[in-house]
Amino acid sequence: MIRSVFEQRPLDAAVADAASATLEFDRARAWFRSALDGAVEPLGAEVWVLDAALEQIVLVRHPWRGLVPPGGKVEPGECPRDGAARELAEETGLRPPLLERPAAVAVRSFGPGLPRTLSLSYAAIGDPEQPLIAEDGQPAAWMRLDQGWDSCFPDDVLRIRQYAGRLRSGSSAW
Repeated sequence: MIRSVFEQRPLDAAVADAASATLEFDRARAWFRSALDGAVEPLGAEVWVLDAALEQIVLVRHPWRGLVPPGGKVEPGECPRDGAARELAEETGLRPPLLERPAAVAVRSFGPGLPRTLSLSYAAIGDPEQPLIAEDGQPAAWMRLDQGWDSCFPDDVLRIRQYAGRLRSGSSAW
């Protein structure tokens, strides 16, 4: 498949970020390599904003997905990292620097009838004292990692806890 530079740049960035992600779920790297032969849209990107103690995370109450990390669709021509940062700012008002290494890569469908796609999770360290400015109809709040939360992605709680544990142990650099 021949792609324009506008289409290829985000895919190249997604390939690099998927390869360097700390955690891989759903055999995402192999899935993505095979999916590159066709149209890979939309890409999904989110940010796991953790507090410095790695005990809390920012979650957004999505109308039908439940509590999820801020994120969404990567726009055409946009690299996944930039899309994640944009979605974070739109949904919470937060603009912390994203950690250099992506937190995780997974494959998921973001809703009934939607195609499976690559989802890149980035991480950032945020300040729980900073006010959250949520989008209309999608309140944002800090939640403790030792509590569960209702989400259409039930594995997220364990995945994020696993990532926070790796940060605590120093096996993933800040």
